[in-house]
Amino acid sequence: MKSREDVHTNIILFDGICNLCNGLVKFMFKYDKKAVFSFASLQSEMAKDLLKEAGITEVPDSVIVIREGKALVKSEAALYIIQKLGGFFRLLLILRFLPLSLRNKIYDEIAKRRYKWFGKKESCMIPTKEQRKRFL
Repeated sequence: MKSREDVHTNIILFDGICNLCNGLVKFMFKYDKKAVFSFASLQSEMAKDLLKEAGITEVPDSVIVIREGKALVKSEAALYIIQKLGGFFRLLLILRFLPLSLRNKIYDEIAKRRYKWFGKKESCMIPTKEQRKRFL
């Protein structure tokens, strides 16, 4: 586990019991070759501290990216992740041309149904020894 001093600027906070969110983390381990992102489960104390520092008192139903102490949520977080991944994923940045309200409405509809569509776990995922290096 990393200490606060070792934390990357880009931290993905995810719902540790959501299969869709865990799938995102697995996806990131595969495609984030430069290890741009670190991870923390929304259920962790680290995530609670980071959200508090970012001024978020109620956790939104969203993957959250903490970037330089500020929180990006919903479609902004997703598009930031895509931007940082680069490569052919950047083609998805065309979604930025949709109004933020529409992007977030689509995001909210998926988030509302994610447990029904993808299921959930009884507990947070247990990262491998190699993956643990990027968890906070």
